[in-house]
Amino acid sequence: MAMELEPEGDAMPASPAGMLAARARARRGLSLRALAEKLGYPHTYLSRVERGEQLPSEALAEALDVFYDAEGLFTELLVVAVAAEVPVYGRKVLEEEKRAARIQTFNSSVVPGLLQTESYASALFTESMPGKDAEQVALQVATRSHRRAVLDSATPPLYWAIMDEAALRRPVGGAAVMAEQIRHILGVIEGNSAVRVQVLPLSRGVHPLMGGSLSLLTLRDGVTFAYVESFASGTSVDTPARVLELTTRMDIARSKALDSGDSVSLLHKRLKEYEDDIES
Repeated sequence: MAMELEPEGDAMPASPAGMLAARARARRGLSLRALAEKLGYPHTYLSRVERGEQLPSEALAEALDVFYDAEGLFTELLVVAVAAEVPVYGRKVLEEEKRAARIQTFNSSVVPGLLQTESYASALFTESMPGKDAEQVALQVATRSHRRAVLDSATPPLYWAIMDEAALRRPVGGAAVMAEQIRHILGVIEGNSAVRVQVLPLSRGVHPLMGGSLSLLTLRDGVTFAYVESFASGTSVDTPARVLELTTRMDIARSKALDSGDSVSLLHKRLKEYEDDIES
């Protein structure tokens, strides 16, 4: 049986971790399916990792380290790959998300990053990153997907997301992608008690966070810092006076948002509208 190693056609080159995984597997004389059975992962997932279409999860990186006795090399390559795809101004958030006890976030125009599906993120990056090729978009999507794991950890932070209704009305990727995205949000709300989502309706008028996004991360020692992002720039804020000002803005926006139950009802309403668009 031929080893499934070389990319076919116009497939993108593998990431360092994926390339190492493919070479290590080839040296063992293993097929993707054989390795998948030994590790307990779908062979299609391992294939995407080896081809650079998706970053490995932390759990897979650790499993590869153990299986190949790599002394943590796969895990180290994963950390480097994720950091490399995050702008310098956003790396503090990436570093602290895993240590946060509470994450509060407001997004005025798109679904919050940790709630995005791969299809939504792919459509979003494709349209909003002019001049970027398919490989760069795929790596951005993989990085976003990797970050979502923070909500699935054994001790997830309290994640409190407020999104403007505009994010639900803007059909990123079309009706099918939006329907999948809203179903995902509803599933996360239902299945993870650490996640709270509120929608700020357009009918509530202006609020103090229009035109950008704000994240407030509270670490387990009680320290809070803020991260403000707009377009292709962002700023981390940790001075107490400025953090207090931004926290007040978040509180005002939250006070204008629907409560959890009404937000879920609005999500179902928007979902039905996209499903009707698909059927028509």
